[in-house]
Amino acid sequence: MPQLPSEEALEVLLVDDELSTREILEQFCRSRSLAVTVAPDGRAAMTALERNPTRFTIILTDINMPGADGFEVLKAAKGVNRDCYVVMITGYATLDSALRAVREGAYDYLAKPFSLGQLDVMLARIKDRIGLERENRDLRRRLQGKGGAPTPGPTSYAPPSTALRSAVLPTPPAAPAAPAARPTAPPAPQAQSPDIANRVGTMEERLARMEQLLRAAITPR
Repeated sequence: MPQLPSEEALEVLLVDDELSTREILEQFCRSRSLAVTVAPDGRAAMTALERNPTRFTIILTDINMPGADGFEVLKAAKGVNRDCYVVMITGYATLDSALRAVREGAYDYLAKPFSLGQLDVMLARIKDRIGLERENRDLRRRLQGKGGAPTPGPTSYAPPSTALRSAVLPTPPAAPAAPAARPTAPPAPQAQSPDIANRVGTMEERLARMEQLLRAAITPR
């Protein structure tokens, strides 16, 4: 069983309205090196919890008590310190009460009459669990102090969220590549119509005639 440091000794809040039961359980817990505070009823226990929310690590409470029952003590204990261990004790054990105790956060449930050996085993389990939790916290602090936080492994690909996808415009599809341009032959000369050919011929004849007249005019006789 992990050894708890002396400066982190556990303290038990013992709640029972029967004096004989309180005395037996108090003596037994002290024999197991546990500090004990005794409350004679539920209201006294709730007052102790309000004054010292984190003082009590283990709470042993009877269920059937006048004023405030064990379930009210359980609720108050978990309300001020969710890490405490509450063990419910009753002489009127029923399945419903056991299920309710566990459902509302109790660590375990003892039905009277129970042996001190049963309580001893339960306290040992609680000590083991507390010791492992403290060792885990110490290991985390050491790793953080050395900068040795666990390196995250490779993460699998996760698709983007819907909001992210909606904020990103879709990529337009690429336009199909244009076919390679083929070399084109120069356009073939179009055949001239008869009218155009006649007109061209007539103009050439006129130009030739004018050229002859000019030459004749400037030639000395």
